[in-house]
Amino acid sequence: MNAAVRSEASMALPNRARGAAVGRALRFVLVRVLGSLVTVVALASLVFLALRLLPGDPATLVLGDEASPEALAELRSRLQLDLPLWSQYLVYLGGLLRLDLGQSLARPGVSAFAEVTRAVGPTTALSLLAVLLGGIAGVGAALLSVGPWLGRHRQDVHLMTIAAAAVPLLAFAPLLTWLLAVRITLLPLPGDPQSGITGLFFAAGLLAIPLGAQVARIGRATLLDEARAKYLDVARAKGASETRVWLIHALPVASAPISVVVATQLGALLGGAVVLERLFERRGLGTLMLNAYAARDIPVMEASVVAAGLLFVGVQGLAAALQTLIDPRGSAR
Repeated sequence: MNAAVRSEASMALPNRARGAAVGRALRFVLVRVLGSLVTVVALASLVFLALRLLPGDPATLVLGDEASPEALAELRSRLQLDLPLWSQYLVYLGGLLRLDLGQSLARPGVSAFAEVTRAVGPTTALSLLAVLLGGIAGVGAALLSVGPWLGRHRQDVHLMTIAAAAVPLLAFAPLLTWLLAVRITLLPLPGDPQSGITGLFFAAGLLAIPLGAQVARIGRATLLDEARAKYLDVARAKGASETRVWLIHALPVASAPISVVVATQLGALLGGAVVLERLFERRGLGTLMLNAYAARDIPVMEASVVAAGLLFVGVQGLAAALQTLIDPRGSAR
């Protein structure tokens, strides 16, 4: 009898531990989702207030000072600017829930969110490919700068990553584009509609350079800390090659700090995507946002900024989930 009770108790302990871990994970996800919703609503509210409370009449900004009073009144009614501010805000929030912020002023008959939907795909592809290329290049540079493969030239890799991290995107992107696409014509211009997948990889490679440099710096520091760990000596004593020691044993330990670096750099990465899209006239969310601002297309401006916020929050959430999978201690705190 006592043995059976002890057996049941010993089986119940792992079950309770698993239940507690699942509960912590669910609470972590719930907090993340609620925080993301609050962030998006706050961003949308800020955009709403900025376009309506700043000095000047939005209808006059769109149509110009020479517009007739009838045209101004018609546009104010169309944008619901003739309603009280609180009523405008409720209509705006309702439109966000329905994904309907009205029609584009620059392209009548086309909804603002339809314009955004067409632009989000290229920006997402550019950003995700840049994350992939930056992560691979950064991890590779970190390994080369601490491993035994390059000998005395390991420091050269480290110096190159420091230089890449210090130079702004707007400084080296036009220079590399001129060199590779104009001077020696090795690659097509990233903004050329005929460049296809090659142009996408070229633009993503330029965008990945700052991210890769940051990943290389943090990865190198973490790997140097792990270089003196006893478990690496044990792996070498068992006959593991240096490549196996660094790739299989040391690199997984450095993956958690690297994922944190990627997560914290996502904002700069999306900002860089906007800059590159405008610089190379590539179709995407950044070009749409800036064109809408130039045309005073208020519904598209609102929809594009909210979409950029959703994209940023979504990618940050994925990065946080990845970090939790790698290091579950983060969700337990």
